[in-house]
Amino acid sequence: MRRSFALPRVLPVLACLALSAMALGTRADSCPAPGQWLRPAGEKLDSVMLMRELAGREVVLLGEQHDRMDHHRWQLHVVAGLHALEPDMAIALEMLPREAQPALDAWVAGELDEVAFLEASDWYAAWGFDADLYLPILHFARLHRVPLRAINVSSELRGRLVEAGWAAVPEEERFGISAPAEASPDYRQRLAEIHAQHVVGGDGNGLERFIAAQLVWDRVMAGGLEQAAGEAELVVGLIGQGHLQYGHGVPHQLVDLGVDDVATLLPWPAAGATCEPPPADVAQALFGIVEHDEPMASPPQLGILLASAGEGVAVEEVIEGSVAEAAGIEAGDVILRAAGETVTQPADLIGQVRRQPPGTLLPLVIRRRGEEQEVLARFPPHEATGH
Repeated sequence: MRRSFALPRVLPVLACLALSAMALGTRADSCPAPGQWLRPAGEKLDSVMLMRELAGREVVLLGEQHDRMDHHRWQLHVVAGLHALEPDMAIALEMLPREAQPALDAWVAGELDEVAFLEASDWYAAWGFDADLYLPILHFARLHRVPLRAINVSSELRGRLVEAGWAAVPEEERFGISAPAEASPDYRQRLAEIHAQHVVGGDGNGLERFIAAQLVWDRVMAGGLEQAAGEAELVVGLIGQGHLQYGHGVPHQLVDLGVDDVATLLPWPAAGATCEPPPADVAQALFGIVEHDEPMASPPQLGILLASAGEGVAVEEVIEGSVAEAAGIEAGDVILRAAGETVTQPADLIGQVRRQPPGTLLPLVIRRRGEEQEVLARFPPHEATGH
């Protein structure tokens, strides 16, 4: 049975970021001022009134670009404001799979320090982005005993759901998550544009796999939010903004699950040279941020789409301009070993890549047309890394 994976989560992460970059508007004066809440159509909002309205919602979704510290500072600001009004709150995290829930519970209970929590949750294998981006929020939850909920699943399970389908995965193995609602035509179009920008080669089915993978991701998170909403008066979800914009992605799946009392909030570049005026339907409210901080280094990426191959993992597609392309890896290659260790499933390779220091070489043994050979994947230094 074939399973496809982005390594590590290349296309889904690109979707989170690229969907935001595609949002264009028409009026420069519709951008929020720094520190200002704004309806996307240009209406200024009173922050006190907005917080009171949001505190009465069932689910509030806070979008982010994962590597932007100011986005996470803004999320903490909103979480604190909402908690003051509705202390019966849970914080739902895209960053961790369901298997990490015991570690989150132990963290909130004060049973783990930072190092022990990161190890117990397998943070860097599950997510990869620097934990320092999220630790202030995690400490807020610990200080106030706010439950933290893991609403993602492992990349291995997402791959099974994409390739085999829901019916082929027992309900208990998929945490009771149901199959996703179909994507709207607008969402499909956006995902098709992202796919066309970042993928070359492939077998012609890459776009449909990419859309299916994005829908799986959206549904998984929506299912986790629905479950959390049954345990708290207010659930605040921290999720990549590409999954939230325009009511697509997670909001669309929540409505299908019967959860429609939902608000989506996004950070937005404040009025100035970097601001793109927001479309009227991008979210319920925007918050103006001066984007002076540089993105933190993203996790290492090979830039390939993988499939299980019995022995090793097969390369199905190679991202243009990626580390894999520079190393000479081709679609059809089978990766057998990484840094001398046998690769039996995509997760083995993902772990090796995420442990790779910037600016170093990762030796890979591949099989191409029946013959084994070694290639060297050179990872760029921090300042050259990207998504």
